[in-house]
Amino acid sequence: MKTRAYHATLFALYQLSIVVGIFVMPLAMATRQAGYTLPIHRLIETVGEAYDDVSQE
Repeated sequence: MKTRAYHATLFALYQLSIVVGIFVMPLAMATRQAGYTLPIHRLIETVGEAYDDVSQE
């Protein structure tokens, strides 16, 4: 059984990853124009899936 602290930590990590994604967006747009994409979406998806798994239990 997952503890309440684990659930809260995942929630905070998910929110933090979204904030990081928002702040990194200008850099991501510049690197995309240069031909490279930053994998920020993978971080958000991974943490989001982990949070959803805990929430459904």
